[in-house]
Amino acid sequence: MKNILIDVVVDQKRLEELRAIPGVNVEVIDYKEERRVIPPEIIRDKHILFCTFPPENFKDMKTIEFIQINSTGYTQLFSLGLAEKGVKACNAQGTFDVPIAEWNIAMMINLFRDFKGIMRNQDARVWDRAARFQKEIRGSIAGIWGYGSIGRETARLAKALGMKVYAMDRDVPSKVDRTNIYRVEGTGDPEGVLPDKIFTSGQEKDFLKELDFLIITMPLTNKTKGMIGEEELKSLPRTAYLLNPSRAHIIKEEALLRALEEGWIAGAALDVHYYYPMPPEHPLWSFPNVIMTPHISGSTLSTLFIERTWDIFVENVRRFLSNKPLLNQLSPSQLRGE
Repeated sequence: MKNILIDVVVDQKRLEELRAIPGVNVEVIDYKEERRVIPPEIIRDKHILFCTFPPENFKDMKTIEFIQINSTGYTQLFSLGLAEKGVKACNAQGTFDVPIAEWNIAMMINLFRDFKGIMRNQDARVWDRAARFQKEIRGSIAGIWGYGSIGRETARLAKALGMKVYAMDRDVPSKVDRTNIYRVEGTGDPEGVLPDKIFTSGQEKDFLKELDFLIITMPLTNKTKGMIGEEELKSLPRTAYLLNPSRAHIIKEEALLRALEEGWIAGAALDVHYYYPMPPEHPLWSFPNVIMTPHISGSTLSTLFIERTWDIFVENVRRFLSNKPLLNQLSPSQLRGE
């Protein structure tokens, strides 16, 4: 018998499916999207945990074997020593591909056509048909740095709009086995064949120098924190736009501010931030060529989020009990933040 603890918003239909699986005992606690201590008597005998954040007293989970988190980012697991303890862990990769890719497309069009300027004109009742409001993104180059699930769905949509796609990743996309990665049917680029050009480590400047848009879709790890700084931003054409729906700290804050102040880039769309909430005095609020959204490109309030994360979890419980490969399993190096 495997004891399961649920610390997420419940999908009642899928909870019933979970409870119907032979060999499991399921306990549900009231969900809070915050780090917290859970009474030891609740967690000490649990083998499987479904959560956003593991409990702060994780050390009391003496029998834990498998953790499923309902976020794509997994920095909350770095300090737990899961790899050393032999604990399996999976994230929610694939659940946010559609809304974040759609955000990327929306932001490229908004930036390229200066929709902020159009809205300012509307508020001021100004009739202005300037050429900058009439551009099209067809034929422009979208550079996707981090060709995982979100990057691949962004590529699919961009190609449908007639854009060129350059991909930058540690590995050649077509050689990456994605058999056990969750994907909404009909989305993404599972074979890794959509990019017009592919770049790998050591080719960053070649990747950046022709782009019209740089889209950050890599995860935040110890290696990617601060990966993009002055050198990388200056390698972009001054006409290029930056989009970041991933994690703010992949880009050095001071370098981003200088890039906008000094015109190294044409503008930016930012859904992830250096502070939560962003203080009203922060200079990023005031740039006319910056669009800021409050981390909503793909969030827990997305209409299909709960359904998709529960689909992953229920399937993974079945696989775990049958000793089959799990969906979205994180490697030991990923669990260590490498």
